[in-house]
Amino acid sequence: MVMGQVREGARLGAWVVVGVIGLAVLYVIGVFAFGGAGWITAPFRGEADKRENTVGSGEFRQTTYEEFFGLCEAVQNAEGTIQALQEERKTASETRTTQIDQSITALKATRIESVNSYNSKAAQEHRAPFRDKDLPYRLDATAERTTCTD
Repeated sequence: MVMGQVREGARLGAWVVVGVIGLAVLYVIGVFAFGGAGWITAPFRGEADKRENTVGSGEFRQTTYEEFFGLCEAVQNAEGTIQALQEERKTASETRTTQIDQSITALKATRIESVNSYNSKAAQEHRAPFRDKDLPYRLDATAERTTCTD
């Protein structure tokens, strides 16, 4: 008689466990079926939407692609102007030499800003894929000449 009660209790316990698991499964299905899980997936969907609106956007890709060329070109333009001013400085008057020195200092600062901007954008995960394969991965702020194509 005791053994029969133990078996009966074990069967009842098993049915209770199966019932609880069944209710949990039904609850989860109901939550997903009726959209109640939206708050669970919101962070993931938000990131996906954000990525699709930026990286997935053709306009973003084209703008980013052109932006890398523009920044590299700005660096080269500053270098070219610095070189031209240094050539002019060789035959310039004292007053003009002072002006040239000031211009060169300003152009060097502008060049460094452009290099830093290029490098910063090249390091950004969502922009880097849109840098042309012929452009350098990073620009060197200490280099005298920058090459925008490999």
